[in-house]
Amino acid sequence: MEVFVKYIVENINLKYVLIYFLAINIIGFLAMGIDKYKAKKGYWRIPEGTLLMITLLGGGIGTFTGMYLFRHKTKKLKFTVGIPTILIIEIIIICFIIYDIHKIIG
Repeated sequence: MEVFVKYIVENINLKYVLIYFLAINIIGFLAMGIDKYKAKKGYWRIPEGTLLMITLLGGGIGTFTGMYLFRHKTKKLKFTVGIPTILIIEIIIICFIIYDIHKIIG
């Protein structure tokens, strides 16, 4: 893990990583809101796999917030268990990366 984090610190501008996570979480939040709107209107829906993929790609905070704010997919087990589980795993990974960056930098 330390080699991976050292590579990230040396070769990737962390500003772009933060922009990515901000964008994917906004997308996750909006996807939940749009899908809820479409569900109410009877329109074509965003596939559940797409919503879960957005979460897996780092949008856990956005999809989780959207899920409960819009009260959408809150009765489906794969969402009520899956999204918080993915979010917790993402937070743990981020904490390890931050810890390793702190060790490398100083």
